[in-house]
This record gives sequence, C-alpha cells and structure tokens, in this order.
Amino acid sequence: MKRSRHIRLVLLGGVLAAAPAAFAVEPRVSTGAVYGNDYFIPGAGYYHAPFNAFYPERYNHYDPVRKLYYYGGRWEPVPHRSIVNVSAPTPEAARAAESARTDLPRGGFGSTSGRHTIIT
Repeated sequence: MKRSRHIRLVLLGGVLAAAPAAFAVEPRVSTGAVYGNDYFIPGAGYYHAPFNAFYPERYNHYDPVRKLYYYGGRWEPVPHRSIVNVSAPTPEAARAAESARTDLPRGGFGSTSGRHTIIT
C-alpha cells in the first residue's frame, strides 16, 4: 500500500498550528502591571487589589464551615469592603508571584531524582 505524502503534510501542519498555543504564557508579573480583584496566575494565586498581593483564595471567599471570609491573607467574620478593585502589586508581591508561577516553562534538563531503581 502506497502512503500519500499529502496526508503526512496535513497532519504535520495541524501539529505545528497548535504548537504556539501550547507555549503561550502570561506576561511577567511586575509592579508596572495593573491587576483586578481575583486575577488568577497559576502557582501565585488570586490577586487581591486592595492588598496589592496574590493569595491562595479568591478575594472575599466565603467558607461555609468556618463561616468566615478570606481576604488579604486572613479569615474574618465579615467581607472586606473597598472601592479599590484594580491596583499594581508591591515589588515583594511581584517577585513572590513571579517565582511561584507554574505556567512558565522552566529551563534545564528536568529532574533525575524522581525515581531510583536499585538493581542487585
């Protein structure tokens, strides 16, 4: 059976067309960027604009078991009220968020410590 060269080119073209989307990442977190409440960055968390930093829970997240609201890194009995819904992170928050990101491809050859096999 003879294989068609045309089919191989079509398949390769489909793979190459999807490649840029697979490597797309958000721009770097910086003090020059402005983020709104609950802007999410994988690994860094949710941005709380009134507190100029990223946190693991959404702004004013309500936990029905605790009956508390989360904002600015703490749990409180009432939701936080603020007119600030857009801001820039502090330099410390921007550095911490950038280093915690999980959506960035990291350089290097990967890890060799994940599995060890001992042959006796």
